[in-house]
Amino acid sequence: MASPLCVQVCIMGAGPVGGSLACRLASAGLSVAVVDKAALPPMEHPAFDGRAYAIAAGSRTLLEHAGLWDILPVPPHPIRHIRVTDGKVGRPASRLHLHFDSRDAGEDAAAFGWMIEARSLRIALNAAFPRHPALHLFAPAEATVERGADRVTVQLADGTEIHSELIVAAEGRQSPLREQAGIPVTRLPYGQSGIVCAVAHERPHHDLALEHFLPAGPFASLPMGPSADALPGGAPHVSAIVWSEADARAAMIMALDDARFAREIQRRLGDHLGRVQPVGRRWTYKLSAMLAHRYTDTRLVLVGDAAHGIHPIAGQGLNLGFQDAIALGDLLVAAARAEQDLGGEDVLKRYQRARQIDILLMLGLTDQLDRLFSNDNPVLRLARDVGIAAVDRARPLKRMFMRRAMGL
Repeated sequence: MASPLCVQVCIMGAGPVGGSLACRLASAGLSVAVVDKAALPPMEHPAFDGRAYAIAAGSRTLLEHAGLWDILPVPPHPIRHIRVTDGKVGRPASRLHLHFDSRDAGEDAAAFGWMIEARSLRIALNAAFPRHPALHLFAPAEATVERGADRVTVQLADGTEIHSELIVAAEGRQSPLREQAGIPVTRLPYGQSGIVCAVAHERPHHDLALEHFLPAGPFASLPMGPSADALPGGAPHVSAIVWSEADARAAMIMALDDARFAREIQRRLGDHLGRVQPVGRRWTYKLSAMLAHRYTDTRLVLVGDAAHGIHPIAGQGLNLGFQDAIALGDLLVAAARAEQDLGGEDVLKRYQRARQIDILLMLGLTDQLDRLFSNDNPVLRLARDVGIAAVDRARPLKRMFMRRAMGL
């Protein structure tokens, strides 16, 4: 029988959060095992599929420390301006709006964030894993996990046995490790579905992201870089689209042909980008908030969607997971250098304290924003418009909002 593989940390899930954390730890000299039940190369999606991540400025440090930023095959595209508007479908937006310029957020704010194609990050992660001698990848692989007082034992279906000091659940909202640990969760359904796609358009976006609040939910347009394969011959002007609709309405929109689907986008987006053409695939998913009642158990920590899920109204879901990885990565690197037990109670308690308030604040903020803006109450509409205009004129408050959204 082969000897077990002994590592300091085992991460279940090789997605953006789990994979980036693994590379960050391996870059700092820690030994890591990564286990994922899915095969990773097919996730690279050689064809343009329209999905993209909005990476906040504060999250960029994780990708840099993980050695991923410089090997992204499709260059990240900056978001330098954000415009927040209120209105109704098919009508011009309210003249009372809120405009953010990254130059007003401070000298360290080159951009609010960057748009990264999902396939680009997947390719970078797949390329980075083999570069670290102390990073052991098992995918696709089925695993059973036993957590004891002294160590974690992971048994793979092929007979491989892994011993680690700590196991990290990065498996998503239906985390088996969270369920195994008996950690309760609170769920808040919204009765909405998110629609995700990309569009090519006639006019340049000038690095501007639009957040347009509509009665059925927010509609966002996010600037992407030129694409060589979104259309035959390439597409010089491309934006990612993310919008929320009531579940039944979203299902009807998803069933439309490309021409009618484009008209629905145009009715919400307006004409400032000229004529739009959907490119790549369309995606939809049910929207809900989810919060684990705690983020740790015996030799276990939760990160990303295993710990929390929020409404996409502020585009902070993945960034909240990246902040988990930053906090946990810093704690584990410091503990390893001090020769401490990485799965010990002290490390687990510090991680819980480091993340609890930030996660609760972001979940509460996004939940209340959706409830405030996803309605057509005339009194609330007036209050929203006046509030948006007031923040636009209050420069110190505006700057605080900008830096908070950027994760700085």
